[in-house]
Amino acid sequence: MAVAHRRWGVSETLWRDFTAIDLATAAYVVVATIVVLFAFRSEGIPGWPWLLTAHALMAALVLLAPRARNAGRVGRFFGDWYPMVLLPALYGEIGVLTLSAGFQNDLLIQRLETWVFGSQISYRWIRESPSVLLSWILHACYLAYYPILYASPLGLWMVGRRDASRHTIFAVMATFYLCYIVFLFFPVAGPRYAFDGAHNIATDVWPARFAAWLLDRGDSWGAAFPSSHVAASVVATGMALRYWRPLGLVLLPFTAGLILAVVYGQFHYAVDALAGLMVAAVMLGIMQTAEAAEPQRLTVGDYGVEPWS
Repeated sequence: MAVAHRRWGVSETLWRDFTAIDLATAAYVVVATIVVLFAFRSEGIPGWPWLLTAHALMAALVLLAPRARNAGRVGRFFGDWYPMVLLPALYGEIGVLTLSAGFQNDLLIQRLETWVFGSQISYRWIRESPSVLLSWILHACYLAYYPILYASPLGLWMVGRRDASRHTIFAVMATFYLCYIVFLFFPVAGPRYAFDGAHNIATDVWPARFAAWLLDRGDSWGAAFPSSHVAASVVATGMALRYWRPLGLVLLPFTAGLILAVVYGQFHYAVDALAGLMVAAVMLGIMQTAEAAEPQRLTVGDYGVEPWS
């Protein structure tokens, strides 16, 4: 019995070394793997063995993360940041999987758009109100998407607010995982694919042309509803406002512009942006409630590492 008790104690300690982000990442890998193997016919997915190999490597990273966080400063950093490092690859995989699904739900979303807003705003706005200045501002905010995502946790990390940075990473990545799961089972191509592109003074400004160039080379088909651009940016900014207000105030105008830009630039339907705001509100509420109800879960010790010295 004593031996069994010791074994259980070791197992329990190892389990506690996994953080919330480890568990969320592992859960997403499981869901994505099920999609590859069963939800879609794997034979119809280009390079599906490579996708499964990538999933296995991600699972290995999750298993190694607790050890990395106890292996010095560099290990601690990568043990906390590995999901953010993998984010572009995860987004790219969504396009491969949803395109292989062979169906889309744009007609349903377009009907919802008309019911909520009275018309197809993503199609009409940039055509009926072309503005060089507005387009410059909004497309520049759209290009600030990745800087917003990474500036929030990195800024907190750099000023020594490591717990706040970890919580922000979890909130942002949990938002992405939730959106990505919706994409996998409810793909929506978005107005960029459903409608012809606009051609006027608003689309001719440099930020608009650069955004289009980037999307032509790195957009993911089927990842429109809800807008992960809106959801994750709002969560990142909300967490920054919560933990370090000056940083949040710097990010806030760019995030507000991005919310408008995804519709003005015909990247998302207006209901995509609205749904993204709803997802962000739920995630920020969960994070706020979790800390208020059980603040001990937010201590450094629960991440299985010692405080940064």
